[in-house]
Amino acid sequence: MTINELKDIASQVRRDIIRMVHACQSGHPGGSLGATDIVTALYFDQMQIDPENFRMDGAGEDMFFLSNGHISPMLYSILAHRGFFPVSELATFRRLGTRLQGHPTTAEGLPGIRVASGSLGQGLSVSCGAAQAKKLNGDSHLVFCLMGDGEQEEGQIWEAAMYAPAKHVDNLVAIIDYNKKQIDGSTDDVMNLGDMKAKYEAFGWKVYELNGNDMQQLVDTLNVARGNAHKGQPQLLLAHTEMGMGVDFMMGTHKWHGSAPNDEQAACALNQLKETLGDY
Repeated sequence: MTINELKDIASQVRRDIIRMVHACQSGHPGGSLGATDIVTALYFDQMQIDPENFRMDGAGEDMFFLSNGHISPMLYSILAHRGFFPVSELATFRRLGTRLQGHPTTAEGLPGIRVASGSLGQGLSVSCGAAQAKKLNGDSHLVFCLMGDGEQEEGQIWEAAMYAPAKHVDNLVAIIDYNKKQIDGSTDDVMNLGDMKAKYEAFGWKVYELNGNDMQQLVDTLNVARGNAHKGQPQLLLAHTEMGMGVDFMMGTHKWHGSAPNDEQAACALNQLKETLGDY
């Protein structure tokens, strides 16, 4: 796809996020909006996948794991528009007994979801295991993992960060949604993360720093990472993003981490986001 086509998809995904969270008055719009460009680039440009024939083992295709599972409305929208399940199902978000729960789960059998996530800090470990399984099975496809920056405060992240370079898990591409905000405020105030690039490089990762809301930079950097796969090192994209990206009153603050817009706020947000693929 062209960069403009990818941007159009991202705009529709952002509309879906606002409508989903507003409809049930529950969810996490801020991080979902901020990470939309990253996952749009993965699913519509980078990943070699077969949505119509989804397999839990991911054999013969690229795999994606969302570690910060609370930004599920973004992932659900992208999976639906990519063809994993009907777009109309987005209207069931967070409804009791439906497949689109607040955090992704496997119990409901939703195509595109391979692991329950939302207990922060676990996604990188899961991704290491999936990537190693591919290597053992002679499968040259890649594993992608998206993490939040707030969850870098979890100790399990750093166990996995040590493990991947030590075991040469070089078919793994991790991404940090680096918006510098979490539920209680800025990451600097809650627990300063320091120099993230230097830390991961010290552990043995190949690190790229970029604007995670710039679609061209995302596509270009992911192309470089794919070209550098299977060369001995796991890779990390340190993607600087803006929480609430695309909606002016949600940007620049952590207040929309887990708050739903009211009717007036939702209407204002939707007025700022172009409808490109049609609302569900």
